Amino acid sequence: MTFLFFVSVILFAVGLATRVDEGKRKAELARMLEDRKPELAGEQSSVLIEPSGAENDPLARLLSRFNFTKKWESLLQQAGMTWTVNQLLLTMMATATIGALIGLKLRILIDAAVSAVGLGMVFALLPLLLVRRNRKKRMAKFEEQFPEALDFVARALRAGHAFQVSLSMLSQESPEPLRSEFLKVYNEQNLGESLPVVLRHLSERVPLLDVKFFVTAVLMQRETGGNLGEILTRLSSVIRDRFRLKGQVKAVSAHGRITASILTVLPIVTVLILSVIAPGYLPAMVKDPDGKHLIIASVIAQVIGYGIMKKIINIKV
Repeated sequence: MTFLFFVSVILFAVGLATRVDEGKRKAELARMLEDRKPELAGEQSSVLIEPSGAENDPLARLLSRFNFTKKWESLLQQAGMTWTVNQLLLTMMATATIGALIGLKLRILIDAAVSAVGLGMVFALLPLLLVRRNRKKRMAKFEEQFPEALDFVARALRAGHAFQVSLSMLSQESPEPLRSEFLKVYNEQNLGESLPVVLRHLSERVPLLDVKFFVTAVLMQRETGGNLGEILTRLSSVIRDRFRLKGQVKAVSAHGRITASILTVLPIVTVLILSVIAPGYLPAMVKDPDGKHLIIASVIAQVIGYGIMKKIINIKV
């Protein structure tokens, strides 16, 4: 009886472990199929996050008629955020309302209406600026990790592994955001998508020049032949040289960037200080016919000056 009891316990444990492992594999396959649902349905493949329940959401159906929604979807995915476009728009509307109420209360500009409109527009842009900031940080982190990824794939190829297996190993060993992007590449190829299409999706998700170099190198090697490991090693060295050169250019242009920031912020800070110290100064200037023209000319000149300074300090490497 004791022997039968222990055998039953062991068989139960083995059966339970098998069920758990099978459940994990089914969940992983379901997640992979979810990423590839448009292709399985016969539609054009999409690398963007599809809003859940969009067909039942009137706001999502309304936003889908505008061209900016696709751009914002791509921006949100590149930022690594789980927001949808309608969530971003609702957040912008909420922050705009908060800004308008603050403007009506404080009246930091010429009068209450102008303050409400001005602060409402500024606060409405805050969520979008947050998304763009997250995107910039994520792309910079990916660019910093990318040479190590190329070296990893090159070493795996020299060790005799196939390119697809190298991508799988890379997706398991790499940190974010490199891990998630190459995991998508591996999953798409594992589900039967061709390598050119998979790499094109990667270049769309990560619109960096280094990634385009990588995609071009891999596709050319498949057409013309050659040692892919050596190609990726040389490409990694070139990317590191570009990265060092960008750092040197950034250090040299630091003075110009600081100057541009100060010259851009200084007029705005001056207006805010004058609104607090001398509340009647700006309203009197607005009421004067020549004062209105001077204010409009100063705003236009400020925008043009910011654009020129941005063009000067934006050195592409």
